[in-house]
Amino acid sequence: MIGGGGKKKMDWSILFFINSILLGAGLAMDAFSVSVANGLSEPKMRSGKMCAIAGVFGIFQAVMPMIGWVCVNTVVNYFKAFEKFIPWIALILLLYIGGKMLCGGLKNKNDESEGVRVGIAALIVQGIATSIDALSVGFAIAEYDLLHAVVCALTVAVVTFLISLGGVIIGKKFGATFNNKAEAFGGIILIIIGLEIFITGII
Repeated sequence: MIGGGGKKKMDWSILFFINSILLGAGLAMDAFSVSVANGLSEPKMRSGKMCAIAGVFGIFQAVMPMIGWVCVNTVVNYFKAFEKFIPWIALILLLYIGGKMLCGGLKNKNDESEGVRVGIAALIVQGIATSIDALSVGFAIAEYDLLHAVVCALTVAVVTFLISLGGVIIGKKFGATFNNKAEAFGGIILIIIGLEIFITGII
């Protein structure tokens, strides 16, 4: 039953929070790289949008482990069957977004523009692609009761937000320096991340 009725009682120890922070840092690495790419493609991005991008990544990185936790505690056999498709989904989504950025950067290489704005649709696709592998974290936190799982997910969200925000700031700095070349470079980053998730997922 989802509610932790059959779970062993857990303590609110320092180790629990340390593990949650480390888990968040590990899960946030792909989001960080994509955030750098977003900053590269839009060097004049305003602070509000920077926080929105980091927030989207944080939300997805929190929601996916919780979905995984629910699946493990309800439909574990179906979830295991779906898990093999995760690397393919991430690869397709990131190749699509990265390819568009790369082509756009090459087409506009001589144009002194302000960069390409990251739309909400592209951001959602990025959020799904970089967090879908976090579904598997549901197995890692399967022994948590509901409250501990939620607190862990929220910790992951906060850590991801901070790391992603740092990524956007770094990307903006270099994007302003390299102008249009930065968009193509950002696209290459997304493609590389997609390949990395795919290769590590199928090995």
